[in-house]
Parts: sequence; C-alpha cells; structure tokens
Amino acid sequence: MNDKPERLSLEQIQATFDKSPAISTLGLQALSLDYEASEITVKMPMNPSLERVAGTKQFHGGPIASFVDTVGDYAIGMLLGGGVPTINIRIDYLKPAVGDSLTAVARVRRTGRTVTVVDIDVMNEQDQLVAMGRGTYATLVG
Repeated sequence: MNDKPERLSLEQIQATFDKSPAISTLGLQALSLDYEASEITVKMPMNPSLERVAGTKQFHGGPIASFVDTVGDYAIGMLLGGGVPTINIRIDYLKPAVGDSLTAVARVRRTGRTVTVVDIDVMNEQDQLVAMGRGTYATLVG
C-alpha cells in the first residue's frame, strides 16, 4: 500500500472542474501547475452570467470569490490527490475586474499537519492585480 497520495495532473484537475456542478458554471481552464513550487495557474473566461452589470464585462465579486477559493483549494489538492475542505478565505478586491478573462495564480505558503495556507493572486488580461486572496484549507482530501 502506498502511503504517499497521488498527485493530480493538469488533466485530472480540469476533469474535476468540468464535472463539478458548481465549479463548471465558472468555465475554469487549468493552465499550468508546478509541484515543486506548489503553484497552479487557472483562467476564468467571462460569460454573461458572471457580469456585475449586463454588457459591461465587469466580473461580479461572487464569481471572483468562488474562483479564488477553487484555485486555492487545488494548489494544495493537486499535491494531495483531490479537493480539500475550505476552512476560511479572505479576498481583497483591488480594482474592477473587467475584460474577457481573469487568471489566478495560487501558491501554497505553508503546509502543516492539519492546515494549509494558500495565497491567490487574480490578474486581468493586462496582467494587473485585481484581487488578492488567502485561503486556509484542511490538509486532507474530502
């Protein structure tokens, strides 16, 4: 029996995004991962259901919060073999997020025996920081 959990590949993460009833509504695209840096990059394309005001291409804060939480979750989940429970998330919205897509980069900052802390940066298409998040996740798959 292998005590070390299997890492998730980019393809496995994308499949998880696509089959989740909640996550799939965001249309997330897993772009890259780096096991050594404990980092994942994910894109969220604009669609009308994510707009704050119809026709503006301005992302509503709710979908951004879901994006931050999901990407943070999979920064640690990719190393443990699956999604993990969220304990807490904090999001600072720095400027309106307007455009055709947002990209988030999540980095594991500290992994303990039971809790992991992840920082998540959300950028617009001009690579400007539009939101920052910090998530605390249980260090167990489930």
